[in-house]
Amino acid sequence: MLDDLFVASDKAEAGDEAAARPTIPFDYLSVADELHSGRIKVAGETFAAEYREAGADLAAEFAALLDQAKLALAGEQARPEEKLPPIDPDAIAAELGLDHPVKSADLGRMRRSFAFANHPDRVAPHLRQRAMIRMQVANMLIDEAKRRAVAGARR
Repeated sequence: MLDDLFVASDKAEAGDEAAARPTIPFDYLSVADELHSGRIKVAGETFAAEYREAGADLAAEFAALLDQAKLALAGEQARPEEKLPPIDPDAIAAELGLDHPVKSADLGRMRRSFAFANHPDRVAPHLRQRAMIRMQVANMLIDEAKRRAVAGARR
């Protein structure tokens, strides 16, 4: 029945007035009443067989779509693999400039400039989780450098 409706709508778009009406009369309210009355019984085996049959058709259709997608992607030029920013604390420390002695006054500037370049809100969506980890590690490293600077100043 849905096929008739789709065909009718396609013909109606083409301008055929006679085809605009469905070929099978259908009263939605009476069907809804029948469904809710409990008089319609569906055998479990029949339903399961129809479900398996429809599933096999869908699986074949999905496999065909997957094959088409693979063929379409095969024609694309291979892009170089994206290099992800490191989350290793040593690499982040080197990026911050903490690998050499730093003045306590410079740590705030370092934090702001790192956040400006690496904050999760400023990176691509697929890199946000990695950016959040990088910011946490950078903040931890800068806080530790501040603690060491304060402890060194007290001595």
